[in-house]
Amino acid sequence: MSISVHRDVVYARRNGFRPLALDLYVPTGATTLCVYLHGGGWRVGSRREGPGPAASWFFAEVASLGLAVASVEYRLSGEALFPAQLDDVQAALRFLGESRQAYRIESDRLVCWGTSAGGQLAALAALAPGSPIAAVVCWYAPTDFDALSKDIDDAGGTGDRSAGSREGQLIGAALDERPDLAAAASPVHHAHGEAPPFLLLHGTADLAVPPRQSARLASALTSEGASATVELIPGGTHMFAGLDEPAVRELVRRSVAFLS
Repeated sequence: MSISVHRDVVYARRNGFRPLALDLYVPTGATTLCVYLHGGGWRVGSRREGPGPAASWFFAEVASLGLAVASVEYRLSGEALFPAQLDDVQAALRFLGESRQAYRIESDRLVCWGTSAGGQLAALAALAPGSPIAAVVCWYAPTDFDALSKDIDDAGGTGDRSAGSREGQLIGAALDERPDLAAAASPVHHAHGEAPPFLLLHGTADLAVPPRQSARLASALTSEGASATVELIPGGTHMFAGLDEPAVRELVRRSVAFLS
């Protein structure tokens, strides 16, 4: 299968910020375009790297399975506060919807795949009014900011609700100081019955973002009549760091099959 790669495609220019870019991996005959959003706690991360153990081979693998991929960068929390990151994702969706023919993508079907912080953004983008996203995969995504610290404590970690936490840096305040922003950034509060189908993968040993977070979003979606499936990965830690390559490749194949 032939795969065309287009790097450094600028999709938006924000006054006072660097141009925002994406990389496209387009296999011949692709009929679905997946917008991929990287993790990194909204503080770090790169559109050039796949998730965890799949960092070096992720995009080639996904494209080889027939799914076109747009790996999108977004402003990090040190550059701009929420909802800037969601604004960037939505700008990328508009750009791709308008530009797909230029990159020989034969369909207007858009799906989204996010890992960790990128999973939160993928879920928010899919749940936004009028979203063009047809299906969503979230790997180990935070979905309920208010409940996250308790979920971490219950899982055996140490929760943090301060302004210095990942979530606090995203919204620019301690969670208890801005409960409105914490709720706005939480996909559980945006669930509705017309949402696209969700596949939520989460490791059972994840202490950074415990699997209860995926369960919370699935419950919110199904209670509204939408479709959501949670698949727990035994022994999986955050970023699936403890899994071997064959196991991660199988999760990638499972996710591509769902999105396709």
